[in-house]
Amino acid sequence: MNDPLNDPHPSTPSPRPGVFARLRSSFLTGIVVILPVALTIWLLWTLLGWVDGFVLPLVPVRFQPEQYIGINLRGVGIIFFLVFTILIGWIAKGLIGRSLIRYGEGVVDRMPFVRSIYSGAKQIAETVFAQSERSFEEACLVQYPRKGIWAIGFVSTEARGEVAAKAETGSKLLSVFVPTTPNPTSGFLLYFPEEDVVKLDMSIEDAAKLVISAGLVYPNGTDAGKLPAPKKG
Repeated sequence: MNDPLNDPHPSTPSPRPGVFARLRSSFLTGIVVILPVALTIWLLWTLLGWVDGFVLPLVPVRFQPEQYIGINLRGVGIIFFLVFTILIGWIAKGLIGRSLIRYGEGVVDRMPFVRSIYSGAKQIAETVFAQSERSFEEACLVQYPRKGIWAIGFVSTEARGEVAAKAETGSKLLSVFVPTTPNPTSGFLLYFPEEDVVKLDMSIEDAAKLVISAGLVYPNGTDAGKLPAPKKG
């Protein structure tokens, strides 16, 4: 054991952080806790107000709760919208509803400009909201936009039809959606030979978090900056 009296370089205890440093650390910790909660509440409150402002003017005054309780309940427009949408969907499933929809679409098809708007809106709605069993199968790595640069992608389906027939490749083609950061709803549909697609063990949700966070959030149990070993698919 070293004698502290004869030690030419005695160890000195590290100074405790000052009051200002402790207050600053507590303030930053509080910001990290409060900011996501406050932002979520603000977004929900704003969304409810926007829906109310759009829906409530279309609702007869005698049906609005404000006329009976004397206060404006934010979010009532959401309830009216849900009830109205469910009612329309229930009617559309019946024979009369389907007949009315076919008649209305026939009228719209005879209107050149309106037909284009309605057709585009209908395709978007069916793509976004229609229930389907198909979804992305696996997360993967692909070399894009050039060899040596790796990008996260999502394997959707095997290429079929004219795409598979006319592509100049001797192996099976996989359609891969390569999302953009931080908005994974936009991206690129690319076709890769199966041997060029490196499938990952991480789930679709974990891969989406990785894309949204720009590489800052990795799957649980994975050290930041180190991806799990990919598997050849």
